[in-house]
Amino acid sequence: MPHESLTAQLAPHLLLLATLRETRNVTRAAELLAVPQPTISRRLAALGEALGSPLTVPDGRGIRLTRAAELLAEAAERALGPVDAGARLAREEIEPGSGRVVLGFLHLLGRSLVPTLLRDYRAQAPAARFTLVQGSRQEMLDRLSSGELDLALLAPVPEDPALDTAVLDEQPILLSVPAGHRLAGHEGVGMAELADEEFVMLEPGYGLRRITDDLCAAAGFSPRIAFEGQESDTVRGLVAAGLGVALLPHFEPGAPAGVSEVPLLPPVGRTIGLAWRKGEPVSPAVRAFRDHVRARECSGRWEPS
Repeated sequence: MPHESLTAQLAPHLLLLATLRETRNVTRAAELLAVPQPTISRRLAALGEALGSPLTVPDGRGIRLTRAAELLAEAAERALGPVDAGARLAREEIEPGSGRVVLGFLHLLGRSLVPTLLRDYRAQAPAARFTLVQGSRQEMLDRLSSGELDLALLAPVPEDPALDTAVLDEQPILLSVPAGHRLAGHEGVGMAELADEEFVMLEPGYGLRRITDDLCAAAGFSPRIAFEGQESDTVRGLVAAGLGVALLPHFEPGAPAGVSEVPLLPPVGRTIGLAWRKGEPVSPAVRAFRDHVRARECSGRWEPS
């Protein structure tokens, strides 16, 4: 049989092949696909006849795919990703108000910024659905580039020709020190004055870590790292315990107990922005939420965490 004819017969059954590859059980596959088991068996027999070789062989209480079927199933799994994406676009073109947005963001931005954005957006689009993904800046960039995320709130805003971005605000970076530290209450401090301090840092891959490393290098020293963490709130807690100093965004509404914030001289800030893949079509739901975020910034109502 010409491969074009085989492709035409296989196309409606891509999900069946992918499901069997995962479950290795006809009964379980029938349950997942909501199709009677005899129907699954007939389809497998017909596909095997079209291919000229059986697709499955018994394996204990289940089955396993033949080598030829494994090759087809691998191709089916690769093909299903774009098909699922296309189905989502088509569905949301008809019902944009109930679409889903996969939004990535930094841990720090999840404290108040992201909840505020979602609350305000849901007020005008109550059926909108979100999948929220948190992580380091590098992790969010990787997942955005791979297509796992629709949008990402990042700081600093990436300079990547493969991404489109919208700068939303500039967020001041301050020195956080224990309340009893020699610099607590000072009106400002230069980075060179911190050469002998022990630092509490975020792990590599976080935007604040890169900013801290770059500022220390520009001041002519490598930071002495006492502790590394994955969340800014943990870093602040370590500072409050007297375990080091840290460069962190201004804490709203004011520095927490045990921490004093000191401005850097000259002032230092980082951009907060929204990023998405350049040139790719997006669903109406993603486009509507993206426009909502950008409109907030334009109206001067942005309130960074």
